[in-house]
Amino acid sequence: MADVSDGAANQPTNEDKSDDVSKDGGDDDDFVSKVPAEGEKEKASDSSVYRYIKEDLFTSEIYKVEIRNLPKFIGFNDLKKFLSKHGLNPHKIKLINRQTFAFVTFKNEEERDKAMKMVHGMQWKGQVLSVRLAKPKADPILRKRVREEGEGEGGPPPSKRADGEEEEEPLSVQLANVVTPLWNVPYEEQLRRKEQEYLSCLFFFLNTDNLLQLTFLISSLCVLCYRQTEYRNKCEFLMSVGADGEDKTIGFRLGKYKGGSCAVVGPAQTCHVSAEAKRVVEDFQKFIRTTAYSVYSPETYEGHWKQLTVRTTRTKQAMAIVFFHPQKLDEDELGALKASMREFFTEGEGKGSGVTSLYFVREGQRTSPNPESLPCELVAGETSIHEELLGLKFQISPHSFFQVNTGAAELLYSAVGEWAQLDQDSVLLDVCCGTGTIGISLAKRVKKVIGIELSQEAVEDAKVNAKLNGLNNVEFHCGKAEDVFPNILNAVVSPSVTAIVDPPRAGLHTKVILAIRRAEHLKRLIYVSCNAKAAMTNFIDLCRAPSNRVRGAPFRPVRAMAVDLFPQTMHVEMLLLLERSIVKQEFITKIEMDTFISVQLNKIGF
Repeated sequence: MADVSDGAANQPTNEDKSDDVSKDGGDDDDFVSKVPAEGEKEKASDSSVYRYIKEDLFTSEIYKVEIRNLPKFIGFNDLKKFLSKHGLNPHKIKLINRQTFAFVTFKNEEERDKAMKMVHGMQWKGQVLSVRLAKPKADPILRKRVREEGEGEGGPPPSKRADGEEEEEPLSVQLANVVTPLWNVPYEEQLRRKEQEYLSCLFFFLNTDNLLQLTFLISSLCVLCYRQTEYRNKCEFLMSVGADGEDKTIGFRLGKYKGGSCAVVGPAQTCHVSAEAKRVVEDFQKFIRTTAYSVYSPETYEGHWKQLTVRTTRTKQAMAIVFFHPQKLDEDELGALKASMREFFTEGEGKGSGVTSLYFVREGQRTSPNPESLPCELVAGETSIHEELLGLKFQISPHSFFQVNTGAAELLYSAVGEWAQLDQDSVLLDVCCGTGTIGISLAKRVKKVIGIELSQEAVEDAKVNAKLNGLNNVEFHCGKAEDVFPNILNAVVSPSVTAIVDPPRAGLHTKVILAIRRAEHLKRLIYVSCNAKAAMTNFIDLCRAPSNRVRGAPFRPVRAMAVDLFPQTMHVEMLLLLERSIVKQEFITKIEMDTFISVQLNKIGF
């Protein structure tokens, strides 16, 4: 389930000041800096670089431990599986390259203490593990400021620009380099680079030792494109001080909070944002500048305006969702603000913005790790917007998932329908179905569609969408795929069962993969992925030889294709068709596989 964000657009939270889940490790220096040396503790305290850690705010940095004496050569997935095996649920994991320790955070004190008691002294691959509390990471903005102040006091003065040195690029160019890094690359070259990146993932998949027995029809590879510019139907904009010094600016960040940057640049000259969304941003910026409320500062936790999410459709509808920190404002003040917002966009200067659905979200300091649980208050207009896709109608609510490139999604779903080889006896399982787009688009070809989705709001939209399109052979279930899917799969009785999975970037939970392997009546699987590298473990487990952990006949990859849903960036959406192996494949030696890969690379000029 892809919603590849604009990078700089994500709303800052306390979690921005903690470590990202990483499979690649990182520099030791990044972690050493989190724990102040004895002589620096007083200075760190004075500078308030740990100020964001408060009892009423959520950040998993509060519940952070360091696990030491890990076995050599273990990876992210090894550690995650080890912890899960013992009933532990880490929030984030950070491994350090070539080191035998890792930092792990948890969602609450109880889970952290449980991990410390269970893991400390435990043996793993001949190593006795030790666990200790870890210091939280310093606030990047404040740490950068302290460093700069120190350089200003005792270091040399900032150097002046050398004669002949190029001037700094315009802000619009700097922003384009961040949110659309391929903006100045000819599109044919963009596709070539994406194809190389995509193929490197597939060849790694094929060249894994336990997959050498598989044959792969690489000739089916094709990268498609629908529209190269103004293609995004959803964008998340931050409200902050502009990089040009203008207060109350709505746009994308020039960098990440972790890099010490909060400044934003408006989207007016970006190539991937639609003209309709730009108009909404322009009018909303005019509105917030008429109010007495300042933009929110993730550094000081003061201010109000935080984020603007804009969703647009080809039916000329637009949804605007504004996130606002109420601080200590009372209900009367908030009510007056919403009333002025309603008037501005229904009768005032913003009437021509095209907004047909206007929402207000109170987002204070996070007290839980799930920001999507925040209620949306309808201020004006309709409760939802509608989109047309493949001749069908779809309702979209504020939190519901819908592919961000509608035109390219039609190409993607058409390919899915072709590969699925469905008939009137087929039962289609649509896992991580969002608003039901894939299942509904194929419902008339099959006996029954069963959708599974975590978001209750999306499930409600999916049910409405089935009715909008006159379908009565579709049902949707709300819950985690790992909890719901195994039972549904086991209950399906049909000679023709096909599953389509469109999970988040991290891929499917191991429980889902194991359930798919065990259900041998499931013969065909189509995996839709927006991050093939992250899903690699899923691919391998689906195709590896049976074992005590992975039971059931393996799948084999049959076709693969990349669809370019995100022009001007390096992201693509990948389709992988897998079919259940029914005959024993001849063993392919590594030399034969390397020769095969070499031939395919030469064909495309890799």
